[in-house]
Amino acid sequence: MNEIVLMSDPKIAAIPVVDCGEPLVDVRLQGSLAVDSRKADQSGAFAHLREGVLTRLLTAQQLLPGGVLLLFVEGYRPPALQRFYFERYADHLRADRPDWSPKQIREAASRYVSPPEIAPHSAGAAVDLTLISADGSELDMGTRVNASPEESDGACYTDAGGVGSEARANRRVLGDALTAVGLANYPTEWWHWSYGDRYWALQVDADRAMYGPREL
Repeated sequence: MNEIVLMSDPKIAAIPVVDCGEPLVDVRLQGSLAVDSRKADQSGAFAHLREGVLTRLLTAQQLLPGGVLLLFVEGYRPPALQRFYFERYADHLRADRPDWSPKQIREAASRYVSPPEIAPHSAGAAVDLTLISADGSELDMGTRVNASPEESDGACYTDAGGVGSEARANRRVLGDALTAVGLANYPTEWWHWSYGDRYWALQVDADRAMYGPREL
């Protein structure tokens, strides 16, 4: 797709969901994936993904160059937390842009936080991740994970033009491995990849999503 379709686009919500019932699993229990603690919560929800998504991540890690590893940052996000994140960011935008309409606020917010009713994270279908070296140092990706469009001046977009050559190469390494196992990227966030959700269905031209929002 040449033009970025945002999560707020009605065509995303129009994609039907037929949940396959696959369980959410704790990625920390399989032992071979590095898990960061920056998004850790008391319940451990952040470290969960649908089983099929985790299987694909583990395969993707085997496709990376030697000495390069995936760093898992956040997976599942309870619907209530997703709503909180979305409304908080929308409030921030509303304060900065009091002249914007509700539609404009919703669209702008969805560049960075998915509307809660269709959020891939709340389906256990999405993962935020980056790359690290063998010693645990994060590779240069051009911005930090979860940098907003405002903070990064748009450099958080996966194909942003102002990103340095090293960061661009690292994004390509990450993208090649994840695309090879069937995951799809949200183009406004280089770190956000998903499988089986509505946005994934749009990108791969599937007629339905296999994972819908659920409680842990």
